[in-house]
Amino acid sequence: MTNWGSRFLRNAALVLVGCGLVGAQLCAQEQKAAAPKSSSAAAKNALAGAMSTPAATAVHGQELTATDLSAFLDGLIPQQIEKADIAGAVVAVVKDGKVLFEKGYGYSDAEKKTPVSPQDTLFRPGSISKTFTWTAVMQQVEQGKLNLDADVNQYLDFKVPQTFGKPTTLRDIMTHRSGLEETIKDLFVGEEKELTPISKYLPSHLPKQIFAPGTIPAYSNYATTVAAYAVQRVSGQDFNDYLDEHFFKPLNMTRATFRQPLPESLKPFMSNGYDLGSGKPKHFEWVEVAPAGSLSASAESMAHWMIMHLQNGRYGEAQILKPETAIQMHARQDGWPASMNAMCLGFYEQNLNGHRVISHGGDTELFHSDLFLILDSNVGLFVSYNSAGRPDHGDARGDLYIRFMDRYFPAPAANEPATATAKEDAQSVAGPYKISRRFETNILAVTTVLDEAKIVADPKDNTIYLDGLFKKENGQPRHFLEIAPMLFKSVDGPEKVAFVKDGNGRRVCYLDFPFMVLQEVDVALDKQAFNYVVMGLGIGVVVLTILFWPVSAILRKHYKQSLMLDPAARKWRRWAKIACIIDLIYLLGFLWAFTLLQKLELGSGGDFKLHLLQVIGVLGGVGGLLTIICAMKSWTDSTQWVWYKVWNTLLAVGCVGFFWFLVHWHLLNFSLNY
Repeated sequence: MTNWGSRFLRNAALVLVGCGLVGAQLCAQEQKAAAPKSSSAAAKNALAGAMSTPAATAVHGQELTATDLSAFLDGLIPQQIEKADIAGAVVAVVKDGKVLFEKGYGYSDAEKKTPVSPQDTLFRPGSISKTFTWTAVMQQVEQGKLNLDADVNQYLDFKVPQTFGKPTTLRDIMTHRSGLEETIKDLFVGEEKELTPISKYLPSHLPKQIFAPGTIPAYSNYATTVAAYAVQRVSGQDFNDYLDEHFFKPLNMTRATFRQPLPESLKPFMSNGYDLGSGKPKHFEWVEVAPAGSLSASAESMAHWMIMHLQNGRYGEAQILKPETAIQMHARQDGWPASMNAMCLGFYEQNLNGHRVISHGGDTELFHSDLFLILDSNVGLFVSYNSAGRPDHGDARGDLYIRFMDRYFPAPAANEPATATAKEDAQSVAGPYKISRRFETNILAVTTVLDEAKIVADPKDNTIYLDGLFKKENGQPRHFLEIAPMLFKSVDGPEKVAFVKDGNGRRVCYLDFPFMVLQEVDVALDKQAFNYVVMGLGIGVVVLTILFWPVSAILRKHYKQSLMLDPAARKWRRWAKIACIIDLIYLLGFLWAFTLLQKLELGSGGDFKLHLLQVIGVLGGVGGLLTIICAMKSWTDSTQWVWYKVWNTLLAVGCVGFFWFLVHWHLLNFSLNY
């Protein structure tokens, strides 16, 4: 539940009328993913650099003390809150097994002026919840009940498909390489009564597998929930009960729960969530895929969680994981370019300034959080905001992380020169790309073309920039210069991107957030420009035909002219107009439905409405056939004006193109598993 889910839908809606949870969060995006709404955030937070330079060689920064942290954060976070119109925030820093600093800023209830308490106020850390699921998996691996490299189906009572002839493993799932396409249906629900047990949700919402497992990273809330279900089945405990017994109690996380609704004892401590801090609070967010994002926790409870992981499974007298298991969990996994951040087992790298950092971000629609573990310095940082804030406010989390690292863990200044092939390589990688975390076979596949990423080569300085990704605070794109073969680094920041070719010879762009990649769009029919021409023509001729219909009637009446068409031609003319009306009704219905999907407000309860819209789309296909017949007949009628024939032909091409778009992007897929 990074903001990528919502980002995909949000951006798509913006084009039509926003991708992003889904999105997209649906461009997060901002691009926010990363978000995972975690995507762009993850991008901004990431270090572009080699995997780890020994910390001992780094430049010494400001001493990390509670006093200095107070001065530093008191000067930064209140400014962020004011600038972005955020109601409140909370931060915790741990070091050497102790809470070094924790503080709340702003309000948990803006109307009542209730201050944020780091000890008591509950925030919703979103996908940081996944780190609990992954840790639970590793506990069961220790006990021999789960095997990271076995077919996950042996732990389930339904089957994850073997579309590519090989099984999906827990290691694939923990590195977000399950191969499953994105799914957002019922990811959030409107009220408690709509929540269903994961034993029922998972088999009824199983997405298609679009990549061979273990190959392409594509962040998946669904796959994470599969892992939690495996834990639930092999442990014999309800997942919430498991978390209470194995994590929250031994770690003294008294202000933490995955339960929805909140236990009565915790309800008074829940922060409101806001779009804008100056606006009205929103309702509690009901997360269907609870193991992937339903955590509610105070900063102090999250501090205990960070301490446990930094101490390789130990908190006080409690040993949650064996040290060797924790080290295995934190280790970099194979399959990513050596110069880029990689996935660990659940966590992902966000290395910066020569330090090895593993982290996880998280976003609901309202709460936005990050957790960083600076492993070589035994330091952890957790921050969460209870408001989405203004979209032009920049990336508060990413800015805080970079400033924190630059202040306390700085790196020596480095001027990396461009390669001799910078110009040629920049031009060679330019072009359209699609995100690996995407919808491909369901009705939201259209977000893939609407949210197409573009890499642009700038001939002025031989750099590239990613349109919609890696923006500066002023909204301008960050430029990247090639510093090694097919490795590009931001000219004024730490971000990097790297390019490789897959088995089919297509370029793949690895980003600083390693749970997804950009894949080159090499099929002409899938390219955004082509699809925009098709839809532009289709919508244009349909709308103009409908507009000109009454206008021409009024003009004929004014000049007392009759319609010079025989009865048969008049009949086909009426059918063509009806076809246009059907297409227009579909288009308006699509915009309405897409707006609801962007807000995650349809879910299973909206299936009838979507099916009705699809029936209208099918009728539009029949209408397209009628426009073809009308055009053909007009060309055989010597009494008709040539420009009338030309327009009938354009109308036929436009209506057929419109219907092709619906079919090509699976908008008429009646399964409604999206």
